[in-house]
Amino acid sequence: MLRVTLTSLALGLLSFTSPHSSAVDAAAPVTVSDVSTAIAVNASALSFSEKEAAFDDHILDIYNETNLKQKGLSFEVFKNGVVGFQNFKRQHLNASDKSILTVIDFTKSSRDKRLWIIDLKSKKLLFNTLVAHGRNTGEDKAVKFSNQPNSYMSSLGFYLTDATYFGKHGLSLRLNGMDGKYNSNAMARAIVMHGADYATSDFVKRYGRLGRSLGCPAVPQEFSKEIITAIKDKTVIYIHGNDSRYTSDYLNPKQAVETFALEHSAAATMAAI
Repeated sequence: MLRVTLTSLALGLLSFTSPHSSAVDAAAPVTVSDVSTAIAVNASALSFSEKEAAFDDHILDIYNETNLKQKGLSFEVFKNGVVGFQNFKRQHLNASDKSILTVIDFTKSSRDKRLWIIDLKSKKLLFNTLVAHGRNTGEDKAVKFSNQPNSYMSSLGFYLTDATYFGKHGLSLRLNGMDGKYNSNAMARAIVMHGADYATSDFVKRYGRLGRSLGCPAVPQEFSKEIITAIKDKTVIYIHGNDSRYTSDYLNPKQAVETFALEHSAAATMAAI
């Protein structure tokens, strides 16, 4: 619905803003200024509630297309991740050539597959697997979190993936904590994504829960290389937990909605010329 609305507005506005008013005049090229004006006016022509509804529809469409409900990811947690992803895009922080979002829900049992990697553009679920939390964060469930060095706890919030390296766990992925007091020490604490033999279904069958890390989101060794390769180099990770005190500037829904509307206005405008 948003695309239809914006396309219609684009056609009208481009005709109006062009120095040559005839929409069929082939000798009247549309300038960059015309397009920029149309995009800005298109986005402002819709009410915030209309843009918000379109954004929510967009998120729900991806959620349904990827069967995330059936895979155990709640819509509310997924929406938080997408809002954050959109705000990272707004600030040009994440990779422009990737639309990958990783969500970890540490309110779930370690026996559950509580990590999801989604390609938001292609609407595909790339991975859904187990992930371990820090040894001092809890036994089966993650109940305590920390940003402090040597706490051996997991940290909540938004991260940007960084570069890979080979360490004692093989191929590993550095993580850059983006949420101030909640995870800013991730790099200094060497909080990385890596494979582990204690993050497997066999371990769960034997001990009733996953093994635990020193604070790293450890994944099954058999999938770790594929996962790390898919999400390396500035993609967004959102780690959700049970801390009601957690807040993030990246969870600003108004900014996410406005950015989404502007993006889709631009797409509709370009399609119309």
